Amino acid sequence: MTPAAQEPTPAASADAAADALLALGQQAPCGLLALDAGLRVRALNDTLLDWLGRDRAELERLTGHSGWADFPTLARLNAESDLQQLRAHLHALQTSDKAPPLQLRLFGKDGGFFTVELLSQAERDPQGRFLHSRTVVVDVSARQKIEHQIVARLRLLQTITDRTPSRLAYFDKDLVCRFCNAAYAEGYGLAADDVIGAELGRLLAPEVLPEVLPRVARVLNGEALSHEAERRDANDQPHYHEVHYLPDLQDGRTQGFFIELIDITERRRTEDFVFNANLDLEERVAQRSAELYASEQRFRLMSQAIRDHAIFFLDPDGAVHEWTDSAQRLHGFERGHILGRALDAVFQPEADGQPQDPQELLDRCVEQGHAEQQGWSLRRDGSRFWSNATLTALHDDKDGLQGLSVIVRDLTEHKRLADMTAQLHRELEQRVAQRTAQLDAAHRDLDAFSYTVAHDLRAPLRHIGQYVALTQEVLEPEARHELLQHQAAIAAATRRMGLMIDGLLEFTRLGRVRIDRVPVSLSPLVHGMVNRLRGEVAPREIEWSIDTGLPLVMGDPILLAEVFDKLLDNATKFTRRVPQARIEIGQLPDTDPEHHVLFVRDNGVGFDPSKARSLFLLFQRQHHSMDYEGIGLGLALAHRIVSRHGGRLWCETAPGEGCTFFIELPRATVDTPANDASA
Repeated sequence: MTPAAQEPTPAASADAAADALLALGQQAPCGLLALDAGLRVRALNDTLLDWLGRDRAELERLTGHSGWADFPTLARLNAESDLQQLRAHLHALQTSDKAPPLQLRLFGKDGGFFTVELLSQAERDPQGRFLHSRTVVVDVSARQKIEHQIVARLRLLQTITDRTPSRLAYFDKDLVCRFCNAAYAEGYGLAADDVIGAELGRLLAPEVLPEVLPRVARVLNGEALSHEAERRDANDQPHYHEVHYLPDLQDGRTQGFFIELIDITERRRTEDFVFNANLDLEERVAQRSAELYASEQRFRLMSQAIRDHAIFFLDPDGAVHEWTDSAQRLHGFERGHILGRALDAVFQPEADGQPQDPQELLDRCVEQGHAEQQGWSLRRDGSRFWSNATLTALHDDKDGLQGLSVIVRDLTEHKRLADMTAQLHRELEQRVAQRTAQLDAAHRDLDAFSYTVAHDLRAPLRHIGQYVALTQEVLEPEARHELLQHQAAIAAATRRMGLMIDGLLEFTRLGRVRIDRVPVSLSPLVHGMVNRLRGEVAPREIEWSIDTGLPLVMGDPILLAEVFDKLLDNATKFTRRVPQARIEIGQLPDTDPEHHVLFVRDNGVGFDPSKARSLFLLFQRQHHSMDYEGIGLGLALAHRIVSRHGGRLWCETAPGEGCTFFIELPRATVDTPANDASA
């Protein structure tokens, strides 16, 4: 017998082994398969053939040149990624006898597909050469579907809890985080994936651990806890929270605990505001504040975990489909009394006298995916509480409406505080109205006093002027020249005093006159002033330089015209002795978003700014009245008008170098036609 006849070939050995494998389980509940290194089928059982929708006769028609069917063709395995994974799987068998389980999607003859998991071992000849795989094919389609359903439910739970403003998390008994919503992770400046799996001690600040760990120990012993605490967020900003711990009891043993943190910073701030406001009120308000605080204390002692939130679910038609324990605690309805009922069973049909339609809220949620409403909610005993309801539409992967989630939060205490604050505001407004009336009466008395003083001061001035005129008429100029000079000085002083009295009354009036604020175009206003002054100073020649783009400002056009009249009159007066007088009106570059800054510049005589501390005071002058006429009234009036407009007026000057007055005025802020001040 030749050596070839004594020793079987590798192919014969492979066929014999494959036949032995096939004989073990033609009708096994799982598929059996033998693949060689070229992805050719050496054997497969009837179970796998049935899954592929083929029979033995059809398998013979698919036979290649080697006498065995090509597995990728048989199972329609055309995806390049699947082929690469299968080749890598067989390569691992050739090198190490074992390979990790491999999941593939196989297609049957009818075009349908199913997911299988390949569990393989290597079959070798006596010389250790790889013959084929021994592969068990397990249909995992049902398991994969269940896994997808579990993942979908987890995603739904994560979506619902992420919509909740409270910070929610679950820790096991080893203090390792197993679940948290987005708000909880954001409180530490992390993503949810970074928090899940982390220990509690790594999340909390070291100074907080001595306070938290004793409470955690009590919760792990089965005790539910609630308290208030100050915590700092990821930006190191302080926040006040209500903290609720709830143990996870299973078969009488604590497997972990739930934690909920509700941000009450705004409520604390509101409470502080109310407390400080109550200090200025009567003892009755202070007593009511004490009663409110005592009521809050009693309410806090009665609270439990998630006490002011309720979560329940509606079906696509708007009927209650799932009623949770939190909803039962808040609304008082047991599951048997509420399941299948519409949303109006827990919402009152009106809120503060305004009708509200629960069906309209449902329609808005379905259309927009989210809806929110504040109003009165009902309990089973007929009582009501002020609530904030948030509805979220729940869709599947194909955007089909599966139902709606409803989160209801009890805001009764917030509304009580808001109502009390509104009442305090109304009382304060009444007091302000009373003080305003008293101030108006004082202004009327001041006006009467000013009129009386001005009238009484004018009377002796008129007498002085009349007697001086009479004595001037009877005296001969040649005989009483010096006396006439004295009398002329008396007459001038009398006129000056009369002008000062008029100026004082005008200055007082400007402090109380009503300002009608409208957009004012300064270009026509300034051009009108300049045209008037050209006629008054003729035949003097003054070079006028006016910015063509003077802005719109907000103010009273009549009063603003008086400001520029005083400043331009001042510039023409103090350029009188300059050979070539020049007056410029312009504006500075825009750097202030709320104001324009304009200027009036002249090349007149100027003055020493170190001696001009009283430049804008009434009746204060920087030049002698014999050199330049005036009583020191114009700049004081202009300064007061600009101040009443919320602006500023200042000056830059030097002796012999002229003056520059800067005027800061508010920008026009309304889209209405500008007032043409040139009229």
